[in-house]
Amino acid sequence: MGIPEGASVRSGVRIEPSADVDERAVIGRGSTVWHLAQVREGAEVGAECIIGRGAYVGPGVRIGDRVKVQNHALVYEPAVVEDGVFIGPAAVLTNDLYPRSVDVDGKLKRGEDWHAQGVTLRQGCSIGGRAVLVAGVTVGRWALVAAGAVVHRDVPDFALVAGVPARRIKWVGRAGEPLEDAGGGCWRCPRTGEEYVESDGLLSPAR
Repeated sequence: MGIPEGASVRSGVRIEPSADVDERAVIGRGSTVWHLAQVREGAEVGAECIIGRGAYVGPGVRIGDRVKVQNHALVYEPAVVEDGVFIGPAAVLTNDLYPRSVDVDGKLKRGEDWHAQGVTLRQGCSIGGRAVLVAGVTVGRWALVAAGAVVHRDVPDFALVAGVPARRIKWVGRAGEPLEDAGGGCWRCPRTGEEYVESDGLLSPAR
């Protein structure tokens, strides 16, 4: 298909002409930044990533390899996003637990007037469309946050959480499908046959 006329290529990166990618950002080889997306100064985006139309990646945000940031998702600093993560359309990773536009004297707050707390997304997890993740939470490996959920506390590995506030409703495997109860604290993926073991309210792959 090739690179459309007007798009730029930077070290094997496709950047659409309407995207705003700061020259101090690092974009990995094979990645694409789509129309109207903004990648701020100091941000690091790994290889083979997709930054969707209208998405925002804040200053100093770190994104691993093969990550999809879908249209209009907002990833505020200092978020850390590990390899293979999916961030759905219009999802928001916030960074301020007690947001205010002004301080107690009525003056407009600036960056130095508050402490940003980033969201951490562990390897392979997925965030559904329009989900909101409260500042400082961690979503575990291969976990799944349902569309529209509001996550205000950490999500364990392989957990499927939904609702407002989000609560665990099922377990999921690496394929993303809900696991089947195999009895005795064991769970099995209906697609791959992979097995998992539940212990003390946490799930891990069977050895």
